[in-house]
Amino acid sequence: MDKLEQFLTRAEALLARLEPLLPPAMPEPDWTAPAFHWRRQGLAGWLEAIHAPHTVALDDLTHIDRQKAQIVRNTRQFLAGRPANNVLLTGARGTGKSSLVKALLAAFASNGLRVIEVDKSHLVDLPLIVARVAERPEHFILFADDLSFEEGDDAYKALKTTLDGGLARRAGNLLVYATSNRRHLMPEKVSENRDVQQHDGEIHPGEAIEEKVSLSDRFGLWLSFYPFDQQAYLAAVARWLAHFGLPCDEAAERAALQWSLMRGSRSGRVAWQFACDWAGRDATNGPDA
Repeated sequence: MDKLEQFLTRAEALLARLEPLLPPAMPEPDWTAPAFHWRRQGLAGWLEAIHAPHTVALDDLTHIDRQKAQIVRNTRQFLAGRPANNVLLTGARGTGKSSLVKALLAAFASNGLRVIEVDKSHLVDLPLIVARVAERPEHFILFADDLSFEEGDDAYKALKTTLDGGLARRAGNLLVYATSNRRHLMPEKVSENRDVQQHDGEIHPGEAIEEKVSLSDRFGLWLSFYPFDQQAYLAAVARWLAHFGLPCDEAAERAALQWSLMRGSRSGRVAWQFACDWAGRDATNGPDA
């Protein structure tokens, strides 16, 4: 009996260690939600519904009219069942890349657009996500925010396959919209631009460069975002203050410029953060409190 009790005790301990790795029973996604987040637990992954996603209005995004027009046109083509491209949004931080994708959801959710947010660490699950939504009538944007890769990253290859499709045909109701501060999504070394025959064991460095560029080339539409000048920054400030029902008077402009100097940058994000601070101050303390 002692041996049996010892065996059962060891078996229970083993099961307790294995339990986190066992795939839990996953419910059917709530397809009425406008957005989803891909979650993982152990070996299992599922779409978690987001019923009240964070969105902004397209009209609230200023000084990116060209980028806005192109991504809206591409998204309309996608929703109409016409050919459309995967989109890579690159450039300066805080200039509206992520907000533009979120604004598309607010503008087109009623037309059947859905957004699936995927963390970079879960991009290896892209084939599972594609298979999960392939038969759905909605149109899905797979949103990968602040994307970049390091050497030997498995998620890099998974994304390449999803963008172009492997042997199987690419899903007709899913596009990838990704944001990044890097145009080519991978680190580039000074040594790669030298006329060398061998570096760090790489006999053909030119081929290594081609491999790095090949991922961004799979995005059919590139949208570049640039730092704001003072005029563009103040226009963004005025737009966000109007969002809170406040005027952009001389005092607000002066405070907004001081705010940007304190932050060391001018961008739509900095303008939004200033507007939140300005609108949220205690009225009894005055604007200079």
